Amino acid sequence: MEKLTSKLGIDLGGTKIEGLLADKSGEQLKRIRVKTPGGSYGEILNAIANLVSELATIPDLPVGIGIPGSISPTSERVRNSNILALNRRLFAKDLEKTLGRPVRVANDANCFTISESTDGAGKEANSVFGVILGTGVGGGISINSQILEGQNSIAGEWGHNPLPRITSDASERRCYCGRTNCIESWLSGPGLSKTYKGFSKKDLTAEQIVKLYEAGEEDAIKTFSAFFDQLALALSIVTNILDPDIIVLGGGLSNIKSIYTETPDRLEKLVFSDHFRTKIAKAKHGDSSGVRGAAWLW
Repeated sequence: MEKLTSKLGIDLGGTKIEGLLADKSGEQLKRIRVKTPGGSYGEILNAIANLVSELATIPDLPVGIGIPGSISPTSERVRNSNILALNRRLFAKDLEKTLGRPVRVANDANCFTISESTDGAGKEANSVFGVILGTGVGGGISINSQILEGQNSIAGEWGHNPLPRITSDASERRCYCGRTNCIESWLSGPGLSKTYKGFSKKDLTAEQIVKLYEAGEEDAIKTFSAFFDQLALALSIVTNILDPDIIVLGGGLSNIKSIYTETPDRLEKLVFSDHFRTKIAKAKHGDSSGVRGAAWLW
């Protein structure tokens, strides 16, 4: 393929699909967001196709796309996605047929991590653990600005390890993956809503709970105290194994300012060390970091 003069990336999430057209240096030319269809697999393919048709200026421009979950190296089908309609589908091939252009698919957290380790919050670090705290919980590992995929293509998938200790209500949570008390079932937006309901008996979205927390509402404060404890517990496992130079947070819940002051102190008490020097930073490119990484897949 001849050298590309522009790049096209798609970030497929549980609540939104974001598309980015960038120049060859990665600078944004055009960006569009639409709501992720809640229905069929075909509706998701069509929504992506409509987005690409609005963005693409070159007929055969290839597309990079980040998705929750990953492509199985044996079956080439999507696995472990919290967008359940994608699982067991030949998504890359189906999307190529729908778009009529080349497609590369990667895990969304890996796309996020390579963006932040290349020219984002982790650009000076040798080892980066990238975290997505949103509708789901994902992670990626970058060593010297190269993504570590792993032998089974699951490196960084901390969201489906069990949370070491439950720090709010004691009831077990069944994850969509079939396991119990996965980190994602506690630290995702829907998980936060369940924790809040345990204190308040009210059904609210994560966004609503954040606003109540910032306003000083008692149950929201209890919810986030538990959330910071749980986040520190989950990250302590990563730190003890990987000991990264920096942990970069992305996703909607990464916008909570207190996360960067409350979590490090808790982590220092949990890691197997007499000090904790790992920096915990907000993504430089915000919630568009994932789509930037997807655009670089080609």
